[in-house]
Amino acid sequence: MEFRDYYKILGVPRTASQGDIKKAYRKLARQNHPDVKPGDKPAEQRFKDLNEAHAVLGDPAKRKQYDELGANWESFSRAGAGTAGRAGGYAAGPFAASGGNVRYEFRTSSGEDIGGFSDFFRMMFGGADPDGPRPASAGARAGAPPRARGGATGSGSTGSDSFEDILVQMGIDGSAVGRGGGTAQSRARRPSVVEATAGLTLEEAFHGTTRLVEVDGRRLEVTIPPGVDTGSRIRLTGKGGDGADLLVTVRVERHPVFTRRGADLERELPLTLEEALLGAAVPVGTLKGRLELTVPPGTQNGRTFRLTGQGMPRVRESGSGDLYVRTRVVLPTVLSDEARAAARRFLELVDQPNPRQTEQR
Repeated sequence: MEFRDYYKILGVPRTASQGDIKKAYRKLARQNHPDVKPGDKPAEQRFKDLNEAHAVLGDPAKRKQYDELGANWESFSRAGAGTAGRAGGYAAGPFAASGGNVRYEFRTSSGEDIGGFSDFFRMMFGGADPDGPRPASAGARAGAPPRARGGATGSGSTGSDSFEDILVQMGIDGSAVGRGGGTAQSRARRPSVVEATAGLTLEEAFHGTTRLVEVDGRRLEVTIPPGVDTGSRIRLTGKGGDGADLLVTVRVERHPVFTRRGADLERELPLTLEEALLGAAVPVGTLKGRLELTVPPGTQNGRTFRLTGQGMPRVRESGSGDLYVRTRVVLPTVLSDEARAAARRFLELVDQPNPRQTEQR
């Protein structure tokens, strides 16, 4: 199995903070998203690798385990991680799931599934084997702890520990063991609620979207309504397998232009000196599309305009929030001698009081 350097995939050093990791992932994921580069096979593979790397490094607990094992993954495999990787149904990509055999899928514009695991990701953190669980070797009992070389039980095992206990000793959550190899005790502990997290862009949260979720071999399409925010939850009764409910929690990513305040949005609008002084009809981008904002003459830097109904849809109420547009006047930075002389003549004609006069008293 090939060791995957997730730091290299995201282009960050091993000392990177969680914020730097998230920032690098968002930038690269946007660049290589199948909707941005439809039909680009290398970009689709990079997009899959980026999601796999972020699923590990974006989770402090998984990142710690990854950092501790590093290139010594072969020793980890000999201790029994290979069998653990075939036993579970751990969620992949930026949608981390816990409890039950749940997996999110990415699909390109052509419908191709690019949500698979790499071998190393399966081995490190568990993953559903497309070929199904492998049969036990001759003379071995089903669910027995894996054997290391030389006939001894795995590291730290007494030979009588359950398979779930072996996983716990190796730092893997035993609840991730699925039907493929878990003990009766682990299966009895299956939760009544299977949880998953869906990451959305602000545009997806505005318009609403869907996600494909695979639960115990069944594919479910989860409809996410417009207006959801981070922390919003969608429950599908009895859809989590074995009678459990599927609970999808939404996480909305930060947007480079808009800031969200509940159902309201805020954004900045750059203005030229001419537009601020003389007024103008300035185009403004919203999540609904472009519109024109009438900027009156003499608009000061930092003035805020309220665009009613241009914010986020309200989930449990009718209507939408508002969009608050804050102006930012951008002054020219390079003036010719002629322009400088003209500016001086203009300013001599302007009767402007000293704006610092009250501070000087």
